Amino acid sequence: MISLPEGRTLIALADVSGKGMAAALLSANIQALVRSMSSTGAEPLALAKQINQHLCRHTPSDFFATAVFLLLSRDSGEVTYVNAGHNAPIVFAKGRIQPLGATGIPLGLFPDTNYEARTAPLDPGASVLLFTDGLTDSIGGDDPEIRVEAMLQGEEDMKETMLKLRSLMKARLTLDDVTIVLVARHPLRRSTS
Repeated sequence: MISLPEGRTLIALADVSGKGMAAALLSANIQALVRSMSSTGAEPLALAKQINQHLCRHTPSDFFATAVFLLLSRDSGEVTYVNAGHNAPIVFAKGRIQPLGATGIPLGLFPDTNYEARTAPLDPGASVLLFTDGLTDSIGGDDPEIRVEAMLQGEEDMKETMLKLRSLMKARLTLDDVTIVLVARHPLRRSTS
């Protein structure tokens, strides 16, 4: 998460292919690119295009990364995002679920890939969940995404939601790293007279 001017926050989450030192270096490279590019503007579409171009030029062809670039306007709650083949982040509130599906393919596959930026509301009291496939892989079963969505149906606070998500994970299935980012927009406060 990177705080930006004009009441905006950039949330970027990537998951690289492969394991070991090469994958760790690619992950660090993506993180450095996001940080350096966000200093000159953090539009998700520009980030996806530029990082894709960089990876296509400077990484072996068998490496790629899925990623989500999400720009939140803290005042309006509008979320602008690009999902480059990553697990769909989920906006949720009071039983309403809205997955933020893919708007392009993973980064580093083809230099001329087109990505699309989309918007979604993050209303007061709503939250957004971002995660890597390590979460769904550690749940097992036929449709782990449905089980994750079912855990987001209640009115719990952030801590309870995180505990419920962790309770889905099976230690014997946790073979990959798991990253979970949970962001909530505070509900509007009512003034008392």
